[in-house]
Amino acid sequence: MIKKVVIEFEGKAKQVILVGTAHISKESIELVNKTIEEEQPDVIGVELDKARLEQLLSGKKWQETNLVEIIKTGKTYLFLLNIFLSNMQRQIGKQIGIEPGSEMLAAIKKAQEKRVPVQLLDRDVRITLKKAFSEMSLKEKFVLGTSFITGFFGAGEKVTEEKIEELKKEDLINNLMKEMGKQFPSIKKVLVDERDAYITEMIKHSPGKKIVAVVGAGHVEGIIKRLHSNKKINLTELNQIKKKKSFLKYLAPLLPIIFGIILIYTLLIKGIDTTLSVLIYWILITGTCSALGALLAKAHPLSIITAFLSAPLTTLHPALAAGWFSGVVEARVNSPRVMDFETLPDVSSLGQFYNNKVTHILIVAALTNIGAMIGVVIAFPAIITLIA
Repeated sequence: MIKKVVIEFEGKAKQVILVGTAHISKESIELVNKTIEEEQPDVIGVELDKARLEQLLSGKKWQETNLVEIIKTGKTYLFLLNIFLSNMQRQIGKQIGIEPGSEMLAAIKKAQEKRVPVQLLDRDVRITLKKAFSEMSLKEKFVLGTSFITGFFGAGEKVTEEKIEELKKEDLINNLMKEMGKQFPSIKKVLVDERDAYITEMIKHSPGKKIVAVVGAGHVEGIIKRLHSNKKINLTELNQIKKKKSFLKYLAPLLPIIFGIILIYTLLIKGIDTTLSVLIYWILITGTCSALGALLAKAHPLSIITAFLSAPLTTLHPALAAGWFSGVVEARVNSPRVMDFETLPDVSSLGQFYNNKVTHILIVAALTNIGAMIGVVIAFPAIITLIA
């Protein structure tokens, strides 16, 4: 779809030609080339950030991935989510013979041919993913995770080029956005609404009097509304990741204090034998649940043992996680090969996520942490029952 808008920004008139595309569509590539040829813009804008532009131009440098750093900085889930989303789009593209982002590359190629500057319009994808993940409620995370497993990892319906083009129809896009807003309000806010605002502001600040902006069809309506609005958009605010106040974050530093109080109380009131029983309960329950998480991830026996041994201590330390230790051990004993990094873009099934050594290590870390957290939830009531 093509939408033309004339706006006034800082006292100057600017013509904006929005080209709404599907990121895996032959027709979108043709539409981009045709529009640029006909409009002869001063600037060509693309719905990309610097990192994704580099990825498209040179391919992802997966070999540079520092797995230990990802695990230690708590970015395991974000990294897996990034791989998941990228590969989901890539697999759909393979069905119709188009690489994701081909229309963006076509726009950049045209800009180079015509010696026209390229304006990157989108927010840093890492900021977007972090904000989306941090603002999602527990219910949204559960529903989204279930949708991923049943949809992407399931048999699924084959996506044809005709269906992709059908999705570009304005009324259907609007309906999809409304449905997404009902089911995942926080995700829509970050992935759609905030990016609409960010892209709009980048279009307004682009040089020249005429810009062809190549964006996903789902953003067109939101961008048009904001182009006609006089409301100021704060890019700095859109780039900030607000720390969400979570009960669990407040609880984590209190766990060792609560556990210490329980031990002191038990020792003074119930005696040494019951105190030892409390420690044994804690070690066995948290360690076993953590080890079961690693086992579910098909971890190496040494990683499973590490999960068991580390969980009783790491669950009481707010700055540590059992998955860090099991993940690092898994990386040592089951080191990824160059081939594992090179085939990351082809990981497209649950089995491949387990078999690829890069994603396998991250799954080990993630499931170990989940197991340890479940262990804490089970252990505390069991201990209270013991000393009551």
